[in-house]
Parts: sequence; structure tokens; C-alpha cells
Amino acid sequence: MDTQTRHALKQDKFATATASSVDWLSGHRSGVLRWVISAAVVLVLGIGAIIFWSMRSAAAETALGAALDVYSSPLATPGAPPEPNVYTNASDRAKEANRQFVAVARDYGWLPAGAKAHYFAGVTDQELGQPGSAETELKAAAGSWDRNLSNLAKLALAGLYHQTGRDPQAIELYNGLIAKPSTTVSAPAAQLALADLYAANGKQDQARAIWAKVKDADKDGMAGSIASQKLGGKQ
Repeated sequence: MDTQTRHALKQDKFATATASSVDWLSGHRSGVLRWVISAAVVLVLGIGAIIFWSMRSAAAETALGAALDVYSSPLATPGAPPEPNVYTNASDRAKEANRQFVAVARDYGWLPAGAKAHYFAGVTDQELGQPGSAETELKAAAGSWDRNLSNLAKLALAGLYHQTGRDPQAIELYNGLIAKPSTTVSAPAAQLALADLYAANGKQDQARAIWAKVKDADKDGMAGSIASQKLGGKQ
């Protein structure tokens, strides 16, 4: 078969395939059109969702940052003249920070910054002597998918349970943290908190057993040093 013949056959095959494609499109024009429109809508919605998420995340982070700035702001020097946005005592500062944390949690609770706001709202509620609100906020933060944040909230919640006479719930949380630690709450840190709970309840044998474990497991670390001091009677 010469070159010219092969070329002609290729053109015939291309023409046949093209004709078949045109015939198929003609017969399924409405279906193809619907598919194209659906794909375009999905693409637009996807892009819109990404833009919306980014904008809301940025707004949430900004609001959380402002609340944290209040919470960490220095207190006024005694005797100094009043200044705007400077608080004379820790209670007033915590009250304003709490108001802002609650607002961020309410408006952006479904975003990572909102979950963090729940945690800080719970911490400041606890500082302000509002255990009911503190428990609600800390439970919300404890349910976060972020284990680092979740464990911080569980640690604070366990402390709240201990303060309000619910030691069995506190012990359960501490044991959970020991079993599943994180960067923010290590197993030794949770063990020390649990040992302190036992010691506060007069259960020195249980407390000392935990301190001994921490001392052996963390010989060169801060937790091991604390445990060693506890065992030495420097509590």
C-alpha cells in the first residue's frame, strides 16, 4: 500500500469518526447541554465555597486575634492615669476577653478559630466564677477534630470537674488523656494532674505510684523533675 493510499484511508477514518461524533452529539444534544451546565454550576459553586471559606476563616482569625490581644494585654500600673483599652484588674480584662471569645465562638463556631474561641471562652468563664458556662464552652472545644485543642479543653474540663466535686468524671478524662496524649497535653502532664487529684483527696499511695511512674519514664524531663520533687515531699 502506497503512502497516498494510506493517507486517504486515514482521512476516511477521521471523517467517519467525526461524522459519528457529530451524529451522537446531535442525537444527545439536550443531555450533553445539561451535563455541561451541571459541570459549570458545580465548578462555580466549588470556587465560591472556597472563596467564602477563605474570607470567613480570615475574619474569624482576626476576631480571635483581637480577643487574645485583650486577654494578654498588660494591666494598668497602680496609680497611673486611666488609659483607653487598659484594664485596672484581671477580672475586668477577663470579662471583656470573654465577651469577645463568646462572640467569635457564636459567629464562627464551625471554623477552627471558632473552636479555639470556645476553649478560651471556657477558660475565662472559669476565671470569672461561671462553672456552668465554662463547662458548656469547654465541652464544645473538647469535641474538636483537632486533638491538640481537644486535649487542652479536656484538661481544663477535668480541672473544673475536680473543683466542682465530680472527681470520677475528672479521673475518666485524665485517663483518656494519658491513653491518647498530644503535643499540647503529654501523657506525663496528665499523669501529674491525676496524681495531684489523688493527693488532694488524701490518696497518697495512688498519687505516689503515679509520681514514681512519671519519674522513671521522664528522667531528664520537666515532668520527671516535678514527680521527683513530689516524691521527695516538696509539694
